[in-house]
Amino acid sequence: MALPLIWSLLGYIQLPPKITSPGKSCWAGNVRGTCCSSSGRAACAFANLLVSIPSNSGFVHSLFDSPVELYLKARQSVQRFTVTQLGLAIFSNENSNKYVVHSYNFFLFPSTWGVTDVEFALSASSIQFLSHYGFDYNKFLKDGIPYMNEVQEKIFSQHLLAGSWNISRDVLKKAIDEVTCWVGAAEEEETLILQDLSGYQVFEVQLVLRQALQNVWTQPLGDKKVMVKKVSPQHRWLLENSPYDSCRKELILLSARGFTNLFQTLVKAKKPLVGHNMLMDLMHLHDKFYKPLPESYEEFKRNIHNLFPVLIDTKTVTKSVWKKHPFPRVSNLLEIYSVLCSSNLNSKDPTCPVITPASDCSRYAEKKCPHEAGYDAFLCGSVLLKSAHLLLCGYTDDAVEVDSSFSRYLTVLAEYLNKVNVIRGGVASINFSGEDAPCQRPPLLVVHVRGWSGLNERQIRQEFKALCHFDVRRLSKDQFLLLSNKFKHVRRVLRDANHPPRLGVSIYRHWRHSPSISCLLQVSGIVALWSLLAFVLGGAPCCSF
Repeated sequence: MALPLIWSLLGYIQLPPKITSPGKSCWAGNVRGTCCSSSGRAACAFANLLVSIPSNSGFVHSLFDSPVELYLKARQSVQRFTVTQLGLAIFSNENSNKYVVHSYNFFLFPSTWGVTDVEFALSASSIQFLSHYGFDYNKFLKDGIPYMNEVQEKIFSQHLLAGSWNISRDVLKKAIDEVTCWVGAAEEEETLILQDLSGYQVFEVQLVLRQALQNVWTQPLGDKKVMVKKVSPQHRWLLENSPYDSCRKELILLSARGFTNLFQTLVKAKKPLVGHNMLMDLMHLHDKFYKPLPESYEEFKRNIHNLFPVLIDTKTVTKSVWKKHPFPRVSNLLEIYSVLCSSNLNSKDPTCPVITPASDCSRYAEKKCPHEAGYDAFLCGSVLLKSAHLLLCGYTDDAVEVDSSFSRYLTVLAEYLNKVNVIRGGVASINFSGEDAPCQRPPLLVVHVRGWSGLNERQIRQEFKALCHFDVRRLSKDQFLLLSNKFKHVRRVLRDANHPPRLGVSIYRHWRHSPSISCLLQVSGIVALWSLLAFVLGGAPCCSF
């Protein structure tokens, strides 16, 4: 049965696009990571992708933003920041309502292969945020798996074919000096071990030595060592044509692509993709593993829909559950999971999904790990299953009669597919398979400023802060628009008589308050006045005698 993908990406560093994870070691294709589960099963019932960016995303959300404006703002932020950790949770449907979860963490670090080198800035607030939740910076910096998008891969391939490298001269000089001093006195089949080479230097030093010295052969030993062997020309020829040579250029490219190999495998699988508030997640996936984000919003939507034809945002789903079932409204993923797991919702329902971390991934069953990518992916998938079950059975006492197979869950989730939640903007969600539907909002308010020059949007917002929160946008020199997503806030401001007397508040009427309409009326009035004057002064009948 085809079930969704569940991931979690954690990003905070400002740089263009390495990868690993906490737990045991595992290999997925050519991607090395560490995982809370080491089974690494390729077949899965369901997996979840969630990209979570810390509090400072680099731009301000506004209710005034159209989907295009929102995308362009977010695009600038995504281009500045990278992803530091990615989590993958694989949910296996063991029987009718039992799911076993294998959760994986991958640390990512920007590629430094070949000529690739990047500069990056750090967000202080995000570093504090991640530090508070125990993020392992050493693992990120030292063991991160590389990745690249298609544009970066094309550039890397060109330099790989041309033999252009960006290796440190000190590292290269030390390796060449050590080998040339040794090789003259060495016998055939004798070996020398080069130490302390970083990931990409392991390959680059080998390629340079092979090109410079025809009587040696090289082979990597572990992560930071290279073995150099003195060989005969005949033996060298055999080794060069061996399919097991780790320095074949296609294998170097495969290693340099890192996590992108796994990403492309997941894309080819065409599984449903699940996330929580996943718009920024999708933008990072596009930018880091596929192609740089396009300027066109519509092109971005088409590209994502081609990569992942079925998207499920658990924020969109839980919003609907809140409307249909009386339980506390909470905001963050861990709180939503805790509420959905509460005995009040599940104690009388034997068909409710039973979700159990795998035996080699028991840490998540014993300890909460908020904002760890693999744990967030586990939470996201669990929230999806439990929310879908509530929607399916209608939270009734006869839930035992309900068919709680995942195919039935997908049926009840149909109306939410490809609708990704917008945290704050001119639409409630972005529809990746169609037109974005407008949402119902309270009426716009207009503030008229009287005798208070130099007022700006921030000051207007501050004046109304005691009453409620509004987004503010300047309309004209002495007029500002107020927009809220709550009707009660609008009613409160219109009824309240305590706002500053020099600020008049009324409901915005386009025909009355629009600067363009006002300008048009003024021009029309002037034209009408001149026409009348021309008629009066020039249109009187002449008297004849």
